[in-house]
Amino acid sequence: MLGAVLTVLAGCGSKSAETAATAGAGEVTTGAGTAADWTLAAPIRIDGVRTTDGGRSLAVDAEVPDGARDCVRSLRGELDTVEHGTVHVKVTYETRSLDQDSGCTGTQRVTATVKLGESLGSRRVMVNSMDVYTPVGATKPPALRQCGENGCDPTPPRCTSSSYQQAVNDTDISKHTSWEERGCDDTWLVLDLSTRMGPACGDAGDGCSSSGVSQRWFYRAEASGWRPVATNGDAGCAGIHKVLPDLPERLCVALPRLDRG
Repeated sequence: MLGAVLTVLAGCGSKSAETAATAGAGEVTTGAGTAADWTLAAPIRIDGVRTTDGGRSLAVDAEVPDGARDCVRSLRGELDTVEHGTVHVKVTYETRSLDQDSGCTGTQRVTATVKLGESLGSRRVMVNSMDVYTPVGATKPPALRQCGENGCDPTPPRCTSSSYQQAVNDTDISKHTSWEERGCDDTWLVLDLSTRMGPACGDAGDGCSSSGVSQRWFYRAEASGWRPVATNGDAGCAGIHKVLPDLPERLCVALPRLDRG
């Protein structure tokens, strides 16, 4: 698998430039710097993957450094391995953006071509051992569908612990959040989510103090899982019915006022 350095740019400007390169042959730019100026790197971000050449090649869109000087050269897209129904590819380039005096403070979009030798079919694609894409369920072929935190095939919404955990993962809340189910049916789910705040420490009896942040989230069932649709901490139905009038009364009538911790 790829062990390349990930280049991270904070507070950078942006410039759009579409550049194509074939596997093993594509240079984005050329420069006259010494070998010590250039460092092997992986893209800042993968923007998308699509099939080309009847499915026998992949076009990988990526974000790389850019600036007044030559910042990127020798862009390469390569087939790494194929195993367990997944095609592993790697995209790399050489850059001098790690040199603070290089002026490579912007970004540009490039496209690397990976030749597969045979049609991708229904297999998944993993880029640089991180981003995963699949043709299954893609809404705009030949563009592949990017898989999320819950994988390429998230479980359908159910009133089960594993389905609740998936709902928490899809909610804009801190990681390491605990949940308590307050109501669930085939269409709606109510969870109280609690996140511990402050420094990590032991028991309160040992002089350790901590606080928590609690939120009550309401979810609606969709084909891909539970989708968060509203948050409200009021007791009963009055507050939430202002934003979700279709929520069944049986799921909110007995809701206690949210414990803010």
